[in-house]
Amino acid sequence: MDLNLIGKQPLRHGLLGVEKVTLIYTLFTALAIGVAWPEMTAPWQLLQGRIFVVAGILTTGIVYRILPCRASLFLRYFYPLSLLAYWYPDTYEFCQLLPNLDHLFAAADLALFGCQPSIGFSRLLPSKLWSELFHMGYFSYYPMIALTVFVPLFTDRSRFSRTAFVVMTSFFMYYLIYLFLPVAGPQYYFQAIGTDAAQSGHLTALGDYFRTHTEMLRSPGTDGFFRNLVENAQANGERPTAAFPSSHVGISTILMLLMRRNCRPVMWCMMPFYLLLCASTVYIEAHYLVDVFGGLLSAVIFYRLSHRLFPYMEHLTVEGKTPDTLPPPAGRTNQTMRNN
Repeated sequence: MDLNLIGKQPLRHGLLGVEKVTLIYTLFTALAIGVAWPEMTAPWQLLQGRIFVVAGILTTGIVYRILPCRASLFLRYFYPLSLLAYWYPDTYEFCQLLPNLDHLFAAADLALFGCQPSIGFSRLLPSKLWSELFHMGYFSYYPMIALTVFVPLFTDRSRFSRTAFVVMTSFFMYYLIYLFLPVAGPQYYFQAIGTDAAQSGHLTALGDYFRTHTEMLRSPGTDGFFRNLVENAQANGERPTAAFPSSHVGISTILMLLMRRNCRPVMWCMMPFYLLLCASTVYIEAHYLVDVFGGLLSAVIFYRLSHRLFPYMEHLTVEGKTPDTLPPPAGRTNQTMRNN
């Protein structure tokens, strides 16, 4: 593998696909802030955040033009991807303006399954072993994202840009839903109405309750290393938003589909963590069971749609040519690139 990261290479003109989708989402949400300005808590702060996002894209682009090499090109990919943690809690600032819909999704779970699975699951498997396994699965979401995006850099570099684009675009598709679908999830809703009321079917509509309340239930199970990791992550980045469809289930499914395409041995290594992750979303009361099925269905749709969008969004020029991926390692053919 060629490890020359700073050797000068032919300059690529145009925005990367991940930069384009980031700018589109940034512009769309900036317009939404303008429309909802009187109702928003801190609209200026939200706009400032978007200015910094655009400034970062411009800065990495300038660095690349000054020193066009693999390292500076990678920086242009990495910067938008690093913002995913910023955009997730940002959805709360929009959806909290709308009447909460948790009572409908909790009612759907009750009607379909005859109980509240998010309450019963952890009570069915209360031991520390199960608690740690499911919390480990839930926390594995973050390394799974990084592994999926970066593995092509070491196995087949020509697949990297498409993989990064599919991951980034899929996230934004979920975020667009969360902007306008105010569902907080059991850990917030059951905290508000009480678990006894939830189990008995007294599912109160809360209206704008979560505009001023962000208290959540503690993660079920016994204290342990992974449970503490999950609780710390939720304390720092969780908001009463983004329950349906489950992006944890949806994105992790997309990651598995990408890894099946890019590196099957790694996919099989990820499989136990994927299964635990999907189950853990209900076990730790982050999602209703219907959210899981919504995540699985949406994953297939978003995966296919993102792949179809890629050739239109990743349209760079290098000395008059328009490659759709990063340069492949030696030995890769044009036919193989087209099959990606």
